[in-house]
Amino acid sequence: MDKVNERKEAGSTCSSKKRIGKDEIEELKEKIALEQNICDIDRKIMVMSGKGGVGKSTVAANIAVGLSLKGKQVGLMDIDIHGPSIPKIVGLEGTTLRQSEEGLLPVEYSNNLKIMSIGFLIQDRKDAVIWRAPLKHSLIRQFLTDVRWGELDYLIVDCPPGTGDELISIAQLLENADGAIIVATPQDVALNDVRKSISFCNHVQLPVIGVIENMSGFVCPNCGVTTDIFKTGGGEKMASEMGVPFLGRIPIDPKIVEHSDSGRPFLQYVPSFKSEQREGEKIKCRSMNISVMTAEDDSR
Repeated sequence: MDKVNERKEAGSTCSSKKRIGKDEIEELKEKIALEQNICDIDRKIMVMSGKGGVGKSTVAANIAVGLSLKGKQVGLMDIDIHGPSIPKIVGLEGTTLRQSEEGLLPVEYSNNLKIMSIGFLIQDRKDAVIWRAPLKHSLIRQFLTDVRWGELDYLIVDCPPGTGDELISIAQLLENADGAIIVATPQDVALNDVRKSISFCNHVQLPVIGVIENMSGFVCPNCGVTTDIFKTGGGEKMASEMGVPFLGRIPIDPKIVEHSDSGRPFLQYVPSFKSEQREGEKIKCRSMNISVMTAEDDSR
């Protein structure tokens, strides 16, 4: 009887080992498929914020557009699953995804800018996405494994605010990412959360390319006087305290809002304002270009 029990226990242990082995093989297959699909992407950069509502998606979209205007092949991947803003900002709301024999095709904004977002998968933009962590991880993996990005100089990832499930997933899946650009507003309430984003990057060994201070002062279109509605300089001071680069400031400007709401990324349409450019717009254009050039230089 004892020998029979021993054989049963041995058989049980053997069966358990086989199950673990299958799981490991499946995980290895998924990892190989992911690596093969993104092996032609040169640089992978995440755009993060510790807090929502700081203009992160606007900055991410304009960085992607700015790089594409420099002749780079760019992908923009929106993993803000609960609040995808990219389709609206780039004027692609309502676009339907196309499928090829090889997999999903990202939506083309231009000849050298491709975009993927859960916003393209939601039929009614009023519908809430009520998902737990495993489904989120699965979607992000699918964006990296099944979407045919092709050869890219840059993949810009628009992350949701905070340091939750999506950030953990993308940090694990893009374990060799080149770095993160962190968007903040100047007030202390927002900066406290930005420090957590930098701490997250340090914990997962993701380099911080730098901090952009958004909504930094309002330049009156009539008199040219600057009013610091949310204070100013807080992002730069915090970046210095945390030992990370400061990339620049973007002031509050109604034209950025107008362009985002109408699906025309501001950076692409800046040349049309040259004849009437105010000092505030010069600051804004310079700041966004700093973010683009820094991403290009520091991620090599």
